[in-house]
Amino acid sequence: VYEELLAIPVIPGTKTEKEKFAGGHSTTTVEGYIPVAGRAIQGATSHHLGQNFGKMFDINYQDENGKTQVVWQTSWGLTTRTIGVMIMVHGDDTGLVLPPRVAPQQVVIVPIVSKKCPLEKLAGFCESIRKSLDDKDVRVKLDDRSIYNPGWKYAHWEQKGVPIRIEVGPRDLENGQARMVVRYNGEKTDVAVDELADVVEKKLKEIQDEMFKKAQEFRDAHLVQVTEWKDFVPNLELHNLVLTPWCGGEHQDWEEWVKDKSREESLANLGEGAEDERSATSVAAKTLCIPFKQPELKEGTKCIASGLPATCWVLWGRSY
Repeated sequence: VYEELLAIPVIPGTKTEKEKFAGGHSTTTVEGYIPVAGRAIQGATSHHLGQNFGKMFDINYQDENGKTQVVWQTSWGLTTRTIGVMIMVHGDDTGLVLPPRVAPQQVVIVPIVSKKCPLEKLAGFCESIRKSLDDKDVRVKLDDRSIYNPGWKYAHWEQKGVPIRIEVGPRDLENGQARMVVRYNGEKTDVAVDELADVVEKKLKEIQDEMFKKAQEFRDAHLVQVTEWKDFVPNLELHNLVLTPWCGGEHQDWEEWVKDKSREESLANLGEGAEDERSATSVAAKTLCIPFKQPELKEGTKCIASGLPATCWVLWGRSY
């Protein structure tokens, strides 16, 4: 969902004992990164609950031998927060920027009308473009409303994040072409009308890929490895996600130490003594996950907090 539909890169991994679902055996997660804030956000989780809740609520079944057994349970979570993550990752000061695969309207056609060139003159040409795109299964809308001028329509559809805008004016009609404007990067191209449907179909795929690539490159530029505590908080201040050697997800005491220590140092850098209790986001770091894809861990590497032998790399960040 995140990578293939929403064009959002995520880091999959396992939650530590401190961050897993309370009462469950284990939790896996995918973690996203919000560029404008430099914070991580939990994208979706799956929980192996074991038999704990089955025993608690007396949930049983009969097995193939007729023997009563306590159920094993899992819990999966993928919610509407995905929409919020998509907006924060791709959006800009103009409004939404939607990946083509999930955009309700992938293309909007805007006729450029004036007193000298009324809508009636462009209507047939615009409708032929709309039909050619519809035949390619492109989700397309012809905005032929007469109460709004073209500039208003441009702003309206940019705010709604439509991936491609097709502009059609009198010169386009004369030359048998249309102007294609890409929402996510502002690229403008004049395309012959008989090639337009094929070009748009290809461009939508390119936009999807390029949006993911852009988000991934930005995220990767803010993903660093740190092996000494002195470099930990300075990298948080740079809006980075931080991978560190760790003594194991079961060490909740040292995890709490990092949280407290990073908060203390961050507040000192800000010249503040304590966090406002009303603040929705903390300056403290927390573990995001133990990534499934682990960098090489050289023998003798020490945990960044405890100094104990490291058994894995863990991902930290300031998080929503």
